Amino acid sequence: MKIGIDRKRCVAKAGAVIVTGAGGAAGVAVIRALVHTRRVVGADCDPSAVGMHLTAESGLLPRADDPDFVRQLAKLAQRTGATALVCTVAEEIPPLCAGAALLAGTGLATWLPTADTVQACTDKWRFAHICREHAIPAPATALGTVEGVPGPWIVKPRFGRGSRDVYAMDTVDELCWVLPRVREPLVQTRMSGEEFTVDALVDPSGQLAGAVPRWRLETKAGISTKGRTFRCEPLVSQVARLLDILGLVGPSNIQGFQTASGEFAFTEVNPRFSGGLPLSLAAGADFVGEYLRGLEGLPVRPERLIARSGVTMLRHLDEVFTR
Repeated sequence: MKIGIDRKRCVAKAGAVIVTGAGGAAGVAVIRALVHTRRVVGADCDPSAVGMHLTAESGLLPRADDPDFVRQLAKLAQRTGATALVCTVAEEIPPLCAGAALLAGTGLATWLPTADTVQACTDKWRFAHICREHAIPAPATALGTVEGVPGPWIVKPRFGRGSRDVYAMDTVDELCWVLPRVREPLVQTRMSGEEFTVDALVDPSGQLAGAVPRWRLETKAGISTKGRTFRCEPLVSQVARLLDILGLVGPSNIQGFQTASGEFAFTEVNPRFSGGLPLSLAAGADFVGEYLRGLEGLPVRPERLIARSGVTMLRHLDEVFTR
């Protein structure tokens, strides 16, 4: 974990919170969780990002792969008096780690996993190797080939976000067509059963402070549109072990399936808040508030991260109008 400022000073100032990725579902969820209690600055590389219109202040940033990304973020922190950063884009974390000293100099506190840990999550091939090495249940996986991977299959980019360029294949002929069309294609056995996500927060000491499992009853474009919370201590224990192996601290969301035999198998870990976070928040687990406590040097309270089971989310579209 990296903390980029004197945390007592940060608590005393209680300045604005910058939320990056304001155009994504996770960014919007965090902004909505904070706007009634904190001054929030929405930030994104897209000037039309909806989250930038949900906050009184906003800032346009370069993409994370732009060499000027961290410097522009530091300028935004200085302009707005922000003292805390919530990053909801995994690709932004490595440059933020590299620029933590610059951000700290502006008074902006950061709480980030290491760049290597993030790479272990965003590189799906490396993640598959880690699961195999540590006997973590996961689908059979190969890179660029179907060899050793029973069908039916899922083909996805080795590095990718959401459901972009993800294909479900049933025949070898279909595979032959799609493999040349996906950059560094990862081939996995397509899992069946009940799909789940676990929202989790690991405290600065590396202990799992809270985890809320929820069924993904319906998804669109990789985002949960219908879901229901549930309790399952065996699953939470497996999640704690997986996050410990990865060395992940702060927020994350873990995805996978429960098979017909009742086994839980994991497909990915995202080192950030999830797009389906509003369900866990509505069920009583204050992940955003406790993350800010940890960021600002206060103890993370596990008792505030317990969710009610059986809470259902039915998601709908909403609009923001500008002039």
